[in-house]
Amino acid sequence: MVGFAIFWIVSIPFLLIRPERFKKPFFFSSVGCGLAMLAMMIWSLSIAKGVGPVFYQGEQVPSTSKWGVSWIMMAGLNQAIGQKVAGMTNESDFSRYSNSKTAFVIGTVACQWLVGIFVSFGGLVTTAACQIIYGEIWWNPPDLMMVMMDYGNGSSASRAGVFFLGLAFTFAILFQNVCGNAVAGGIDLAGVFPAYIDIRRGAIITFMATWIIQPWQLINRASAFINVVSSFSVFLAPLLGIMVCDYFFIRHQKVKLSNLYRSEDSYYWFTHGVNLRVLPCWIAGWAPTIGGLIVSVSQNDSAPDALFQLYYTAFFTGFGISFVLFYAVNLAFPTKGLGEYDEYDDWATFTPKEASRLNVIPHENAEELTTTRWGASGYRRRHAPIEGEKEKGFEEEREVPVAMKEASGPEQVKGM
Repeated sequence: MVGFAIFWIVSIPFLLIRPERFKKPFFFSSVGCGLAMLAMMIWSLSIAKGVGPVFYQGEQVPSTSKWGVSWIMMAGLNQAIGQKVAGMTNESDFSRYSNSKTAFVIGTVACQWLVGIFVSFGGLVTTAACQIIYGEIWWNPPDLMMVMMDYGNGSSASRAGVFFLGLAFTFAILFQNVCGNAVAGGIDLAGVFPAYIDIRRGAIITFMATWIIQPWQLINRASAFINVVSSFSVFLAPLLGIMVCDYFFIRHQKVKLSNLYRSEDSYYWFTHGVNLRVLPCWIAGWAPTIGGLIVSVSQNDSAPDALFQLYYTAFFTGFGISFVLFYAVNLAFPTKGLGEYDEYDDWATFTPKEASRLNVIPHENAEELTTTRWGASGYRRRHAPIEGEKEKGFEEEREVPVAMKEASGPEQVKGM
């Protein structure tokens, strides 16, 4: 708890950084963390002159286990996806700042497949090498660094090494936490209560709420941590299935931007601002798997096997059920405005070239406005209105909502 309190206090100033300014801090923290992991691996290999048995030995399923290899692999796959599903759900919060529709795809694939493999492999090699050095297996970097201090007898070299390693890891976790949790929560709250909460206020509220969850309790037991990670798949996979179905299969990637900033007369207002088609489909997605989560948390081994099996496939089950049901409900009760989009680019969202590909009439000052308004970061700078803006409803020194840029990340119409 003390460590969390210190980490929480240190993180507060970084909540003041605007999302479009995250690029440089993330770059330096990512590079620093990567160098720290590489240095840790090289040091351990140079001291151990090789790797320990944990690198080579396999795992055998006990003969007394009621689960076969296939179900254990499925449970592991569900846990692995559970670690990523929150980022999948919130990805559009940050992909809208991309300069092109493919930039964030390339970055995501590179991080998951290349960097992700390196981190896992590097962690395994470091742990296996330290098994030779210390005679035990230490998977958790903070625990391993404490062992390094103990074996180094608190020498200046061990203190310096652990300090710089800890600093690199801390800042990497700090920025990931601020971006992926606090700011993502702030964006959601700003979307629900736009008249009262902006992204920064929402991020601060989300950050305050972490004390209610007591995250320091989640890492005390490995089983508790695994259950928490797996629970993400239970609740977020159905939501992700609905989002994918709605954007790609119901709307076919066509969004009417002018209706995103109106209320009662908007296609997206639905019933008092709530799409009643979503809630029952979302509940139906997690209802079959919630029982498995409950018995896993309570460690009730006598529960029916079916509950565990559904829980081990929570992501695929929840995603599939909600996807199919939402598609069926929309076929039976179609929403308004499907297939419609703005024929004229009122917001100067697209360059003339982009507008031509989308079959949209470009804004008369599109070239000037898209360069001045969005810049490289994808966020409108504060400035006096360009000639013609004030007549269209823009006020001097007024910020355009960042969501207005969202349609230039995800496509407004198919083919962008």
